Amino acid sequence: MKRFSILLCAVVFAATAMQGCGPQKKETKINQAKHDSIMQSKVNEYATVKLTTDKSFLNKNEKELLAVLIDVAKIMDDIFWQQTLGDKNLFLDSIKNEPEKKFALINYGPWDRLDDNKAFIEKYGPRPLGANFYPKDMTKAEFEKLDNPDKGSLYTVIRRNADKSLKVVWYHDEYKQQLTKAAELLRKAAALAEDKGFKTYLELRADALLSSNYWPSDMAWMDMKNNHIDFVVGPIEHYQDALFGYKAAFEAFVLVKDMEWSKTLDKFIARLPQLQKQLPVDEKFKKEVPGTSSQLAVYDVVYYAGDCNAGGKTIAINLPNDEQVQAQKGSRRLQLKNTMKAKFDDILLPISQKLTDYSQLKNVKFDAFFNNIMFHEVAHGLGIKNTINGKGTVSKAMKEIYSAFEEGKADILGLFLVSKLIENGDIDYITKQDCYVTFMASIFRSVRFGAADAHGKANMMCFNFFEKAGAFTRSEKGTYLVNMDKMKDAIDKWAATIITFQGNGDYDGAAKYLKENAVINPQLQKDLDGLKSANIPKDIIFEQGKETLGL
Repeated sequence: MKRFSILLCAVVFAATAMQGCGPQKKETKINQAKHDSIMQSKVNEYATVKLTTDKSFLNKNEKELLAVLIDVAKIMDDIFWQQTLGDKNLFLDSIKNEPEKKFALINYGPWDRLDDNKAFIEKYGPRPLGANFYPKDMTKAEFEKLDNPDKGSLYTVIRRNADKSLKVVWYHDEYKQQLTKAAELLRKAAALAEDKGFKTYLELRADALLSSNYWPSDMAWMDMKNNHIDFVVGPIEHYQDALFGYKAAFEAFVLVKDMEWSKTLDKFIARLPQLQKQLPVDEKFKKEVPGTSSQLAVYDVVYYAGDCNAGGKTIAINLPNDEQVQAQKGSRRLQLKNTMKAKFDDILLPISQKLTDYSQLKNVKFDAFFNNIMFHEVAHGLGIKNTINGKGTVSKAMKEIYSAFEEGKADILGLFLVSKLIENGDIDYITKQDCYVTFMASIFRSVRFGAADAHGKANMMCFNFFEKAGAFTRSEKGTYLVNMDKMKDAIDKWAATIITFQGNGDYDGAAKYLKENAVINPQLQKDLDGLKSANIPKDIIFEQGKETLGL
């Protein structure tokens, strides 16, 4: 009898427990399904673009070369994961549902790069300002006290000694295994390269990865003129370091040149010194003479890796960033035509149909978009690189806010330059009105990313300046109309404002301006929110690699 009672109690207890767990398990499944649905909708915000190009003019060696460069690019991708997050595999293995993993791969971590870096995996919290370049518990004051001349180098990380003190480690030591393999592959690629300039660059770039001395390879890269294939590789941009803006992130672009388009752009480079003199700013800020060895060229991208592949995708390149190389050689401006066209067709045109006044929709043109972006890259080489009052280079004086103002300068001076060239008859297939209206439409495209990165901040400062200047008006229908008469004056004044901040090295004034103006106002946010129901992609992701290219 006692045994029966015990068994009965056990059955009753089990039944009660099952009743108690049932609804809870069901609720958990519902919550998980809801989360998965949200993650999938975020993945769907990116349109997939197949990265291909015309390979008919490439010979056997060049095709084999492309395959080797893609292998190097994959190594850069792995290092970028380490820089922005840490252990890639450990992170991805911890994610059990597929939509969340896909979104994490797009963002190289648990933070949504197109939504002010908000965490979409809650346990990770806010994104560290210093990414993985610095110890996460390091304070700015602690860094400032560190007595090491290389602590602010683009090519070092900060780590802790056993006693918790800070130390400086060069990239070629921190990522030694990966960079050694990458250098070996670059030398293999150099052996395949038939263009002498490209061969020299690849050999020197291999050396640079193992020494963190990028000067010789940057100079060699500037001397290339006739290569069909190009390769941007290494630690380049410093947007990932939101703590100081010092550290460069690894990335790679594998590129195939569009020879016909590139030839049409060569004529503009010789005009740079003349264009510098016409900038709408006080003479003391435009005494520097830009280099004229710069190149304008058009490419198809066949592989993105690392920094350039995280979140929003780059559609143009202006390199090298080294100011001394720019002073001697200028820079190369690479227009990424296939990516640019994809963004125009899939994103900018649909946004324009919602936010551009109907009477000006005819002015939204790809050729205007192309030229605005091309001259944005040209404009990076104009203006001022060194302060006029002994504060050193503009980049050092402006610290972590440098990138936002530099991108803002390039945006507005690019628009200024293309307007001048149209006025002078150098460009006759688009009008200034086309460029103005397309520029405004492009702001809407860009600020959908939020104002977290340098480009978003630059766009919002410009938008708010234009609004105050009356360069556009908003209708009751929520569409925007460019005021052609006031736009020209607004362009000149905004350009002068930025260059003055830069030339004076006015960090405090610029930081205050940035804080007050690099924001999306409620009305604009409401209009941008209205785009969500239109299912317009936020950006693009790629189907890319050897198989996609048929290699």
